[in-house]
Amino acid sequence: MDTRRVGPFEVSAIGLGCMSLSHAYGTPPPREQAERVLLGALESGYTFLDTAAVYGLGHNETLVGEVLKDRRGDFVLASKCGLTNGDRREINGRPEVLKATCEDSLRRLQTDVIDLYYLHRWDKRVPIEESVGALADLVREGKIRTIGLSEVSAQTLRKAHAVHPIAALQTEYSPWTRNPEIAVLDACRELGVAFVAFSPVARGFLAGGVRDLARLEPGDLRLNMPRFQGENFEKNLALLDRFEALAGEAGCTPAQLCLAWLLARDEIIVPIPGTTNPDHMRENAAAASVRLSPDVIARVDELVNPQTVAGPRYSEALQATIDTEG
Repeated sequence: MDTRRVGPFEVSAIGLGCMSLSHAYGTPPPREQAERVLLGALESGYTFLDTAAVYGLGHNETLVGEVLKDRRGDFVLASKCGLTNGDRREINGRPEVLKATCEDSLRRLQTDVIDLYYLHRWDKRVPIEESVGALADLVREGKIRTIGLSEVSAQTLRKAHAVHPIAALQTEYSPWTRNPEIAVLDACRELGVAFVAFSPVARGFLAGGVRDLARLEPGDLRLNMPRFQGENFEKNLALLDRFEALAGEAGCTPAQLCLAWLLARDEIIVPIPGTTNPDHMRENAAAASVRLSPDVIARVDELVNPQTVAGPRYSEALQATIDTEG
């Protein structure tokens, strides 16, 4: 697979988001299937894997550690803190909590050092400088190699970067979520920060994986997202039909169209699609070789954008917990 830079690391142009193997979209897959996704990803050229303490409240880190402990040198490992406090989910950026979370993550991941460690959410009760200062301590102690931020604004990124260099900023980015284009991408370019795009296929929607809401299990996060509800969902389905047709014209799958579109936008962007399906994992990897014409890119922009997508990204309550423009 082609490679891109994330801080000091050269990583696969497309990374693997591990969340869905433990969390978020219904019942996690059987252990054997999860192992096939993780081990198959390394064989398919992925060298950038992303997990977090909050995914399954430690389950995901434990899974990655157990399955890949003998392959630790074959990939750059990213994890996150700041959304747990011990064994419960909680936005908490206090230095002592972040450091304790890191110790737990190192144990679960069965490694001596985490390559890229993100503050998963900015705890607005704690100055960003204090939270990043705690992560800088972990760098000095050799427990993490670089620092990342997730779901923060350009202004917060600049404040954090003044305390310690930030290697990567992670937030949602896909044809149907363009918030980073307001200011964050420009700030990343200015500061030399990689941009890691999560949910790059619109939480499966633009891959054609969510055509019938009745098939989503209770507890699936998408059921509480406005774009997957009522009239919004029906309007977005009409966009999907045209998007799938455009992918066919481009000679790729809809998921590959999303990923290739992101890769074409800027060299600093590294998408991290997640999946529980080994075939989809390989399909996503192949998107790194898809080259889109300027005409196809322009047609994606015209078809799927903030004016044509129905509904906000998050509910008002969830939006209040993050620090992003838009």
